[in-house]
Amino acid sequence: MAHLIVQNISHWYDKTTPASRALVEVNFSVERGECVVCLGANGSGKSTLLQIIASCVKPSAGVVSIENGSSAKGKAGIVFQEPDNQLFMPTVWEDVAFGIMKKGVTPNEAKERAIASLACVEAEHLAERAPHTLSGGEKQRAALAGVLIMERDILLLDEPTAALDPRARKNFINLLKNLHGTKIIASHDLDMALELANRVIFLYEGRIVADCPAPGLLLAEQFLQNIGLELPLGIRK
Repeated sequence: MAHLIVQNISHWYDKTTPASRALVEVNFSVERGECVVCLGANGSGKSTLLQIIASCVKPSAGVVSIENGSSAKGKAGIVFQEPDNQLFMPTVWEDVAFGIMKKGVTPNEAKERAIASLACVEAEHLAERAPHTLSGGEKQRAALAGVLIMERDILLLDEPTAALDPRARKNFINLLKNLHGTKIIASHDLDMALELANRVIFLYEGRIVADCPAPGLLLAEQFLQNIGLELPLGIRK
């Protein structure tokens, strides 16, 4: 049985303007433990789709549910493209612990759990640092730790490598490889998709135009060009 089911999701930001449609009748499911990468050029609807799955945005039509047929609300945690949007407390550990402290966990327990969550992303040494002093890769790890501590069923990542330098990108991809559980990643980093994905879903102008096992169409140059993407750099070389 599928872990996550996305049924007939459509979304538009202004019903009077057809160009504002972000998603059009999107349907797919994700198996438990699967890593699915949603690929598409800028404006294809990837980020909107993840925000709908995470219940940050209510879709104009359709429903997102989990394996027992219940709502997926509260079941998915999202790491946004800009980690600065998730980091706002005086120290990293306070940022990571923010969600569980809002649920009533005591400060001492929250700090212990925050440091344990940071350890899961190899960043416990950052616990007492101020978020604004971190590098891009360190901020990404801190934001990820803040999602992991909430123990959501599904991990969503929006363009996780977009702002990282080559070394930080490689390290973060390796980290994601070792994280178990169901993952859905929105990106236009096709090389990352080759390394991480069990399956790839291609979005173009808000519609799914292909859904196949990786690498599949990641190697189809003409198809990729038609939807505004290019062959992965590793393949071109």
